[in-house]
Amino acid sequence: MATTNDIKNGTVLRIDGQLWSVIEFQHVKPGKGGAFVRTKIKNVLTGKTVDKTFNAGIKIETANVDRRDYQYLYMDGADYVFMDTSTYDQITITPEVVGDAKDYLLESQNVLVASNDGQPLYVELPASVVLEITYTEPGLQGDRSTGGTKPATLETGAQIQVPLFLEQGTKVKVDTRDGSYLGRVND
Repeated sequence: MATTNDIKNGTVLRIDGQLWSVIEFQHVKPGKGGAFVRTKIKNVLTGKTVDKTFNAGIKIETANVDRRDYQYLYMDGADYVFMDTSTYDQITITPEVVGDAKDYLLESQNVLVASNDGQPLYVELPASVVLEITYTEPGLQGDRSTGGTKPATLETGAQIQVPLFLEQGTKVKVDTRDGSYLGRVND
């Protein structure tokens, strides 16, 4: 058990039997009345985000979340198999837990897997990854680097918007948080 004074970004709270991660917090001491803590929390399993206010100094239950480095190995049916890079133990994670990370996941890629009591909660990718464009419409004469965008399919099957001048086989850097194009990568 902890108090509201121990709340920090990234802290995982157990509220009504569910795990919630703190995205933002603010300690507020109004001129009149008692202090309180205003938080924005995200449900670890569903991804739902809500605002919650706690009175200052009350007891809250924190959850112990273990974040470890894993390497993505392969798909086993519909599930994903990861290996702990320190102990070489393998774990199988369901597609629901992997979530949107599947769009940017390549074999032998390192990721962070967060777990609570041995139960995987979510897979955290690096902020950006380099992927190859496997299909995009060819650019037309007159297409310039400034201008519009076109859809492109990446080697993982995800679709993103890229500038008109990019061609099939080009490696691009992609933001894993929102799927945006960050730039071309030259080998």
